[in-house]
Amino acid sequence: MDIKRTFNTVLDLGSGAGHFTKLLEPEKARKSVMLDSSEHSLMRDPASEFEIEIERIHGDEEKLLEIIEPNSQEAIVSCLSLHWVNDLPGTLVQIREALQPDGLFLGAMFGGDTLFELRTSLQLAEQERDGGLAPRISPMTQTRDISNLMGRAGFSLLTVDIDEVKVAYPNMWDLVDDLGAMGEGNAILGPRRALRRDTLAAASAIYPALHGLDDGSVPATFQIIYMASQLLVRRIDEVNHRHLQIGWKPAPSQPQPLERGTGKVPLSDVL
Repeated sequence: MDIKRTFNTVLDLGSGAGHFTKLLEPEKARKSVMLDSSEHSLMRDPASEFEIEIERIHGDEEKLLEIIEPNSQEAIVSCLSLHWVNDLPGTLVQIREALQPDGLFLGAMFGGDTLFELRTSLQLAEQERDGGLAPRISPMTQTRDISNLMGRAGFSLLTVDIDEVKVAYPNMWDLVDDLGAMGEGNAILGPRRALRRDTLAAASAIYPALHGLDDGSVPATFQIIYMASQLLVRRIDEVNHRHLQIGWKPAPSQPQPLERGTGKVPLSDVL
């Protein structure tokens, strides 16, 4: 990473077992506060597996300001947990409120085109066999909405980049097993119609017919969105290769645009 600052404390929001915190080096952060709604995941690994000092807090990410004091955090990191948040705009506002002035928010979450191959295959199979559709994959934030949400939450110095990672699986069943093992199954509330066996069989045939690769495997797309500060971060590309957001809480020390008409050098001279 090209963030030159060293942080005394980093808040790992939605930390799970601390996979991101394990990547932090003592030269970049002296301590990580891991906060997660799952106590089992939070307490899973011993402190000896971390290079830096850690503190664990069992709590709800959507009630951040009930746990963390406003204007108290140098940096907040959220790696692959925000797609589970029900109120994303409200959570982003709380993250900004918890940061100190000029504090850093670095986030990673899956984008809206993630698993589009699986989604379309299930939709077509359900339409064919059952005559209707039901949501089978949890909704995710669309790319076009992220920068607006971050801006509305009060973050500054933002840029956006988009990338995709494609993972090949032998078949649809192996992909579904992997998603279940990762705890990334559908978590939509409310009554849901169970998928019939013949509908799943139809989806497993549609998947390779529409999206199959030449070697017989099927791809699963994970969309990545990079958001970075142009001034303080040149490129961020090493956080789990998913959907990345960066924002700095506004502060008087940050560079500000000059008033219109105050420039001294014509643009034509520069070009």
